Formats: sequence, structure tokens, C-alpha cells
Amino acid sequence: MEKQSLKLSDKAYQDYELVKIAIKGDEKAFARLLSRYKDSIYFMLLKMVNNRSDAEDLTLEAFGKAFRNLHQYSPTFAFSTWLFKIASNNCIDFLRKKKGVTISIDGSEQNENGEQIKLKSKELNPEEKLIRMQKAILLRKVVRRLKPRYQVLVELRYFREFSYEEIAKELNLPLGTVKAQLFRARGMLFKLIESTEINEHD
Repeated sequence: MEKQSLKLSDKAYQDYELVKIAIKGDEKAFARLLSRYKDSIYFMLLKMVNNRSDAEDLTLEAFGKAFRNLHQYSPTFAFSTWLFKIASNNCIDFLRKKKGVTISIDGSEQNENGEQIKLKSKELNPEEKLIRMQKAILLRKVVRRLKPRYQVLVELRYFREFSYEEIAKELNLPLGTVKAQLFRARGMLFKLIESTEINEHD
């Protein structure tokens, strides 16, 4: 689609071009999208949860959800609109669960223009399962310099959506160790994203 027919701003069109490349497995395009929005997503979530660790966790969760569903993004609205909706919905879900009320977010949301933003149900067909696996592989490519145990933690937490307790059980680790190692993994992941972005412009 041409930029004129999409009616996107320059920045939104650049995002769309990056999305198309990222879907094909390009790690630099993936990292550029992360780098472009991670700070604004983080600060939005920090205002919502008022906790730095939770905000960092939710930031990576939001990107994990977005990149698992990247093939569903439609350029009829800006990628940033779609991403912020995913992040805010995920955060609202987190806050409600924290209060002891478990809800599921409806599979259909609207952006500010009233357009439907659809996230598929949890039932995945074989093609979607393959795409999900490809996204996990893409994330591993971005974090390939992390130690293997951190890569496992990142995949379980942000792509397979395990809770801290489930990760502790899966890996036979104390809960405190899981939280501490994920905290370190998040910090290293953000640095890797920044270095990938910097290297692309060298």
C-alpha cells in the first residue's frame, strides 16, 4: 500500500515499514520498534502502576503480546495506537488481578477513531503456532548475548506468559531467585535493544 492511501503520518508509515520487515524475522527492525516505543510505554505504565519493576515487566509483556500478534496489525491505524492499546489493556488486566479479580480482556478493542483492533483468541491454528514460535526465535536473536538461563526466563515470562510462580515450578527455582534473575534479564534486554539500535545507525 502506498503512503498516501494509508493516510498515515511519516512516523506511522516508517513504523509500518518496520513492521513488514520485522514480520519476516529481521531482528534490527524488531529492535528499532522496541527502542522507538519502550520509553513512552514504560512511563505510561509507570503512571498506572506506580512501581518501576512492575512497569518494566509490563513493558516487556506488552511488546511480547504485540509481537506475537504482529501479523494481525493493520495499517489502517498507527502502529503506536495499536501498541499503546495492548499495553494499557494488559496493565488494566494486571491491576485487576492484583486486586484479586481475574478478568479476560475481550478479543476486540477500539482505537480512538472507533476502529476495531482485534486480538485473536487463545486457540491458535498451526500457522499461528508457527508464527508464535518465530517471534520467540526472533526475541532470542535479539537477546542472543544473554546467558542461556536468562533467555529461558525471558521466553517463559514474556512469550509463553508464565507467572513468576509457574516459572519457579517449571525451572525448580526459588521464587525470589526467579524474580531477581528476571529483574537482571530485563535490564540486560533493554541495554541489548539500545545497542542494536545504535549499531544499526553506525
